[in-house]
Amino acid sequence: MSQHPPIGEVRVVDDVAAAFGGLVADEAPSTLALSGGTTARRCYEALAAQPGIDWSSTTVLFGDERWVPLDSPDSNEGMARRVLLDRARPAAVWSMRNAGATPEEAADAYDRLVSALTVLDVVHLGLGDDGHTASLFPGSPALDVDDRVVVATGDDAHPHRRLTLTFAGIARADLAIVTVSGATKAGAWRRVCGGEDVPAARLRARRVLWLVDPPVVA
Repeated sequence: MSQHPPIGEVRVVDDVAAAFGGLVADEAPSTLALSGGTTARRCYEALAAQPGIDWSSTTVLFGDERWVPLDSPDSNEGMARRVLLDRARPAAVWSMRNAGATPEEAADAYDRLVSALTVLDVVHLGLGDDGHTASLFPGSPALDVDDRVVVATGDDAHPHRRLTLTFAGIARADLAIVTVSGATKAGAWRRVCGGEDVPAARLRARRVLWLVDPPVVA
């Protein structure tokens, strides 16, 4: 099953995590931006088990992060380190949380880092129940930022200040992979496919590939 713009290519797969691991192994990205959440954790566990990946030539970044210590259960980087990075040992890990002393300073520094890249080879994203992706939430001023690739953001509806790639930052990706798993995501998925103005429907990159499982599209 495939769809074409505006949302990109869609692949319905029985095991989203395994499909993600195989896809990243095939792509062999030099730059890889990671995500957070339950589905992302399963994806990184699958990726850690993939043979033949030359992590020594891969730089790992993050698409979004909460302003919490790395040992917090809410830290995307902390999760990625525990299930993947401490084992894979990539060439470099560019921490969002440790990029500056405050969210604003870290966002400025990370914006400069990402802007200096020629391209982001692969950006991994998820889909929230409310249609958000990365830390781009409905109604957030960050949705309309087009002159930066990384911003600090946050609101009363979501715990913790955050840093996130903007849509302009995601658009620098050669491939954006969005993993969507479980029946709880079906409503958000219908809204994206129906053309509603939810954040994830605004995703653009050179290629956007959605990996979804049968409960999502049932």
